[in-house]
Amino acid sequence: MTPAMRITSVDCDREQYRDLLLLADEQWDMVELYLHRGEMFAAYAEDEPRTKADSALVPHRAFGCMIVTDEGVDERGLRIAEVKSLAVDPAHQRSGVGRSLLEFAARHATLEYDILRVGTGDSPLTVPFYEACGFTRSHVLPNFFIENYDHPIVEAGVQLKDMVILERRL
Repeated sequence: MTPAMRITSVDCDREQYRDLLLLADEQWDMVELYLHRGEMFAAYAEDEPRTKADSALVPHRAFGCMIVTDEGVDERGLRIAEVKSLAVDPAHQRSGVGRSLLEFAARHATLEYDILRVGTGDSPLTVPFYEACGFTRSHVLPNFFIENYDHPIVEAGVQLKDMVILERRL
């Protein structure tokens, strides 16, 4: 069952979410490439105390977070927003937090963009999740993880090589 939550913008001190972000992208210098390039959002319990700025700034209490970047216009003339580092705290995985964050991203992007995109390893843990959330496979970036990471990325016992790009029409 999805916990009662609210999703808030993270406008400063994004580095404080490092531990959570590293669950989704385990090499920090890769996260730093987009950490400040897009909008960041975090999911908290609905009853989490709020600060004067009306946002909870306690990263270790976040259920999950994500960064949404503007990827411009593609060759089809479609405006692309991309979800990067969709991360859910292990204590809240498989409870609807990730799906809620994706739905929030889709609603947030729908007025400015045509497509919501995600890129992930070709893993039996992540690709079916995105497909269940309405994303379809678009294309593959061959050897992405081998060429861009300084160590092997292994998920579900399989070394990830290619990045699978999935898209959802808004």
